[in-house]
Amino acid sequence: MKDRSRRPQAGSAAAARPDRALKTPRAASAPPLPARSLMRREGEKPAERVPVILETAGSDHYRLIDSGMGEKLEQYGPYRIVRPEAQALWPRGLPDAVWDKADALFTGDTDEDGMGRWKFPHAALGETWPMQLLGVDFHGRFTAFRHVGVFPEQLAHWRWMQERIEAAGRPVRVLNLFGYTGVASLVAARAGAEVTHVDASKKAIGWARENQALGRMEKLPIRWICEDAMKFIQREERRGSRYDIILTDPPKFGRGPNGEVWQLFDHLPLMLDICREILSPKAIGLVLTAYSIRASFYSIHELMRETMRGLGGTVESGELVIRESGSGGKTAGRALSTSLFSRWIRA
Repeated sequence: MKDRSRRPQAGSAAAARPDRALKTPRAASAPPLPARSLMRREGEKPAERVPVILETAGSDHYRLIDSGMGEKLEQYGPYRIVRPEAQALWPRGLPDAVWDKADALFTGDTDEDGMGRWKFPHAALGETWPMQLLGVDFHGRFTAFRHVGVFPEQLAHWRWMQERIEAAGRPVRVLNLFGYTGVASLVAARAGAEVTHVDASKKAIGWARENQALGRMEKLPIRWICEDAMKFIQREERRGSRYDIILTDPPKFGRGPNGEVWQLFDHLPLMLDICREILSPKAIGLVLTAYSIRASFYSIHELMRETMRGLGGTVESGELVIRESGSGGKTAGRALSTSLFSRWIRA
């Protein structure tokens, strides 16, 4: 389905989510019944850690400079960008003169799924520009949905994944569902994993391949699959395929390439249930991120614990936040909440 602030799909990777480059219409009727019933899980629930706040600070290529009054000022590579941010309820911390120097401003519909356009107050900018995070090169791009091809708060999950892959001492298979522009897939492959990347948006898959070429990473073992995510994992379950790490970043709503409908609250339990079934016997972890939903992280936390009954390990859940770093990049400011998450980790 298509494209967290964030994060569109009918179990697919390209849905009506603002972080994807495309917008899809909302479903007019209730989604169909799931393809199979949920498994009856037995045994003890995993240990738990709540609440957990995973914080992303600035880097040479990305930082949150300031936020407030429903907007955020960020540095993406060479550009300073202003975008809407509903979570920024407080006053701006820096003078307007700092904000006025921004290279690009997103204007138009401020709804998460809304379209708009970019204004370049000082000089015309190209559509794309080079970026780098965790040693991976990729393209930033101005899209009609205010997103630029990466969600920096995910760095907290990517660092965890990178460390686990490098420390495994064995081949690791990673499945990246709703993979968008492929940065997480490239991080995993660069760390030594064999990666399967699934997204239902042809545009997102094309962008991901561009990113792979930009970093001269064509020889890394990545399968790029343009397909509805739910259909893909149902087929993998039937085939008996197994993965050591699964990342899943579903939208609230979306459509697959053949009209498949995804509604987060309707389909998430089955999606996680199938993900458990395709985890390997030596699985390392299952990571879920949820953007722009009217729910507490406790709801996805308890769902994850029920899903992972009998496997041991720990479920930790909470929020991903980005810390302001100020105009010079060295002043720790307020923490901007971006999304909810829950992840199961093998003990």
